[in-house]
Amino acid sequence: MDLIQEIRSRLAILSPTRLDIQDDSAMHAGHAGNLGGGHYSITIVSSHFCEKSQIIRHRLIYQALADLIPTKIHALSIRAYASNEQPTHTPL
Repeated sequence: MDLIQEIRSRLAILSPTRLDIQDDSAMHAGHAGNLGGGHYSITIVSSHFCEKSQIIRHRLIYQALADLIPTKIHALSIRAYASNEQPTHTPL
């Protein structure tokens, strides 16, 4: 299983209605402090995020991916929306 599939599998616990994952690693080649992990952007929409702050939403995502950071994931850009919210960013 490649890493994007692994991320998708782990975030399935949040029952996303939308999950876009983009590998941005090529844009960060040679990044100082990177021990080999990739850079990823995630847009996720889930009912699990209803009535939760952005901090709690991010914590839920980081909990699901914790053992992948920082070895396989060096940086993670997260856009997390509740299912009753309209995403304000264009898709990845």
